[in-house]
Amino acid sequence: MSTTEHRTGDDGMAEFGYSQTLDRSIGKFASFAAGVSYISILTGTFQLFYFGFGTGGAAYWWSWPLVFAGQFMVALSFAELAGRYPVAGSVYNWSKRLAGGTTSWMAGWMMLTASIVTITAVVLAYQLVLPQIWSGFQFVGDAADANDAAVNAAILGGLLIVFTTVINAIGVKLMSRINSAGVFIELIAAVLIIVLLAFNIVNPPSVLFDTQGLGEGMPGGYFGVFLVAALASAYVMYGFDTASSLGEETVDPRRTAPSAILRAVVASFIIGGLILLLLILAAPDLGDPAYGEKSGGGQLILLQVLGGPVGIVFLVCIAIAITVCALAVHTAAIRLMFAMARDNALPAGAQLAKIDPVHKTPVIPSILIGVLALLILISNIGTPEVFTAVTSVAIIMIYIAYLLVTVPMLMRRLRGEWPDEAGRATGYFSLGRFGIVVNVLAVVWGVAMSINLAWPREEVYGAGWLAWSAFIFIGVIALAGLIWYLLRGRHQVGTLPEHMAQQLEEAHEADPTLPSPDARPDGSQA
Repeated sequence: MSTTEHRTGDDGMAEFGYSQTLDRSIGKFASFAAGVSYISILTGTFQLFYFGFGTGGAAYWWSWPLVFAGQFMVALSFAELAGRYPVAGSVYNWSKRLAGGTTSWMAGWMMLTASIVTITAVVLAYQLVLPQIWSGFQFVGDAADANDAAVNAAILGGLLIVFTTVINAIGVKLMSRINSAGVFIELIAAVLIIVLLAFNIVNPPSVLFDTQGLGEGMPGGYFGVFLVAALASAYVMYGFDTASSLGEETVDPRRTAPSAILRAVVASFIIGGLILLLLILAAPDLGDPAYGEKSGGGQLILLQVLGGPVGIVFLVCIAIAITVCALAVHTAAIRLMFAMARDNALPAGAQLAKIDPVHKTPVIPSILIGVLALLILISNIGTPEVFTAVTSVAIIMIYIAYLLVTVPMLMRRLRGEWPDEAGRATGYFSLGRFGIVVNVLAVVWGVAMSINLAWPREEVYGAGWLAWSAFIFIGVIALAGLIWYLLRGRHQVGTLPEHMAQQLEEAHEADPTLPSPDARPDGSQA
């Protein structure tokens, strides 16, 4: 069998040393929807409007285009990698090809840990929406009471985690159908919200330049306040790599994934930016303190402007967006766990990488991730302040995982090793001569935003030792993972036999550029 025939028959997976074990059934829109639903325009903009507006006032809106500019540099770099390496567990596998074993394992470990926490953070958004749709969704006490709200949030979120676990365990076809339908509804609702808010503008654009006296007497003045408020935008615009993480299940992924990543980011920027802008311009009273509170926020503005019945319909659409967002984050975490387990890079790798013969999906990771997310969710009941700090740290870990891709990529560019000859010959998405500029900007942005996200602030992490949560939590997670990897993991890493390309040895003989049967995932020999 020739190399070309082998790649065609195995959908190109032999090039990476793997057999095709996942169900390749995702089309262009479903791939795009995966990236959009992870970012989730309606979930993020409405869940975090209260924080951004409450911290930085109307002028916080400028953080949205700022974050987009930085993340778009990262997305462009990822799009180039997606065309070259359309493999499950995108960040982990990209880093593996660019840097090697330890770096890629840390990228995967940080991203996996953060993704599980992110699932929990997303499902908590139900509490901000469902009780405003119908008081009956407040199963415990009063939504205005912080303790009652925390308990109720755990109940609603727990039900959503059970749902995403079951759907992901059933299979990718059902998941993609639900996700695509949810994103379709979300996009229509978002456009309608924009149109209706545009007809109800009451504030002049000049309010976007009014700092309202915020930051006076504080270090850095309003700029310091703005950096804190910018976290609301930074918390939303990530996860676009999900489109490539489903590469092994996508039809023609080398062409589909890069465009899906970029379209997801651009669509989220345009639609999300307009929603945030028009919420501010249409708000009846920008001095209302409820806009900066969890129980009010953007949802309250929507209800005030559009009226009860119409506002409720859109809140239902936001609830749908939260649902598919949680589903997408869960799906991405499963693919990452599967990708690492397939390389025997996690404890019990053989069990975690097992594909259900009927559903053609890794069922055990679906359940395990769901259980872990539920356990983390329980912590929100007694200590919501600590949970808020932990979820904030999870976003930093994702930014760090991205850096563990963009930094090695930049180093290879500077050495003239990227794109390599194989990459240049493919004809797929390439940054060309702009590559090094984009890559440098992606790295600078990632470092700057990670520092901003981690900076000890009482308004973000709480007082006392909680202010240092980012450094403590990330340090513990990184150190614990690194100890396991160096003492045990690196000695066992290698593609599991059941996932190795069947004709890998024959293909390697025909084309020496393909990995040998004895090669570790980082390219070294076992």
